[in-house]
Amino acid sequence: MNCNHFLRARGVRMVRAAGAFTLFAAVAGCGMLPGRSAGPGAAPVQAPPAQRATPDGRRLSAPRGSGLSLVGQCKQRELDGFAEDATVQVANGEVRALSWMITVGKRGTCRFEAGQFRQTRTSPTVELTARDGSGCKLMMWGDPRRITLAHAGCARFCTPGIYDQAWPVMFDPATGRCADIER
Repeated sequence: MNCNHFLRARGVRMVRAAGAFTLFAAVAGCGMLPGRSAGPGAAPVQAPPAQRATPDGRRLSAPRGSGLSLVGQCKQRELDGFAEDATVQVANGEVRALSWMITVGKRGTCRFEAGQFRQTRTSPTVELTARDGSGCKLMMWGDPRRITLAHAGCARFCTPGIYDQAWPVMFDPATGRCADIER
C-alpha cells in the first residue's frame, strides 16, 4: 500500500481550512519531512542551511551547491483513477521548470505551471507562491529516499470539490522518476 492509499484509508483528508499544517502532518506520518528519519535503520537527514536576511531585509541564498537539485518526471496512474503527471527541474534550489497535474479519479484535476508562481525561498525548502495573490504555495523538500513536491492553500487551481484529495508527488532523487514510497 502506498502512502496515498494509507492516508486515505485512515481518513486523513487535507481540507482547505486546516491549510499547510494538515498537509505537513499527513506527509510527516509517511516519514517525508526534512530532518525526520525515513524509517528504521535510516540515517537522519541534514537540512541545508536556511536563508538569512541582511539588516536591510535582502535575502541571502544558501551557498552555491547546497540547495535541492532535481531533474524529475513522475507520471503514474493508480487503479482507482488517481494520477499524477509532474515534471520539475531544480538546480541548487532554483526552480527552472515546473508542470504538475493531479487527477482525482474521474472527478477533476489540479494543475500548476511555473509561470503561475514566483519563487520565494530556495532553502531549506524550495517554495513558490502564486502570483495571483491567492496564497497558494508549492513546496519541495528532500531526504535520501525521496523528494516531495506538495501544495498548500491551492483549491483555486483545482476543479471545485476535489482539493482535499489532491496529494503530493514524490520523486526518487537518484533517478528523477516517481519514488517507490514502500521501500
